Amino acid sequence: MSSREIPARSPLYRRILLKLSGEAFSGTESSIDAGTTAWMAGQIAEVARLGVSVAVVVGGGNIWRGKAHEAGEMDRATADYMGMLATVINALALQDALERIGIPSRVQTAIQMQQVAEPYIRRRAIRHLEKGRVVIFGAGTGNPYFTTDTTAALRAVEIGAQAILKATKVDGVYSADPFTDRTATRYTQLAYLDVLQRGLQVMDNTALTLCMDNGLPIIVFDMNVPGNIGRVVFGEGIGTLVTSASALEAAAAISEVP
Repeated sequence: MSSREIPARSPLYRRILLKLSGEAFSGTESSIDAGTTAWMAGQIAEVARLGVSVAVVVGGGNIWRGKAHEAGEMDRATADYMGMLATVINALALQDALERIGIPSRVQTAIQMQQVAEPYIRRRAIRHLEKGRVVIFGAGTGNPYFTTDTTAALRAVEIGAQAILKATKVDGVYSADPFTDRTATRYTQLAYLDVLQRGLQVMDNTALTLCMDNGLPIIVFDMNVPGNIGRVVFGEGIGTLVTSASALEAAAAISEVP
């Protein structure tokens, strides 16, 4: 979906937080593929140009995977700090790609490195969003033992985002891995507790609980389809919506009204 194809109606979500994995930046021969990063920037630009406030949390798995090194007996905190630095590299790559297509952006990091990025300051981040800038959060929460999923949930709540858009390589949440299990079925909607009880791979439990406590919906969708960010923003039924059971019941009741 290009910006010309997005319907002329009000977005369902005016402020979003987009969660990108580190793997989303990688190509076949590079840990950060310039073409892939530019393509993602273009997708973000489509909704940013419509006046939607966009914040982004990036992972760092394309550069550093702490768990693999922890298995080799590396200290967990050290491995996590190295992973945080990897997310900053991805954040700077995305900022560069956005700026090159005319989208103003700022990188804020939870670990101070003022020569390359702003320190994370909640009010400053919100002000950037109000001015139409894309804000990219790097270095996780600044603490070891917390994932970038938890960072996404935390930052989304802090900046008043209306939804977390979790970009993946599949079109939603499945009952099993769709790449290995042909019987896997896709869910269109799930309650937070359903995700926790079934052990589904949406976000880690800390992140999911934070979203549940704050009534923050999560939409899991396929980032590889052009225009999907815009479709989610405008409320089209793609991917999987994770929200409270009461919100799902209320939506079902509205849809049944003739």
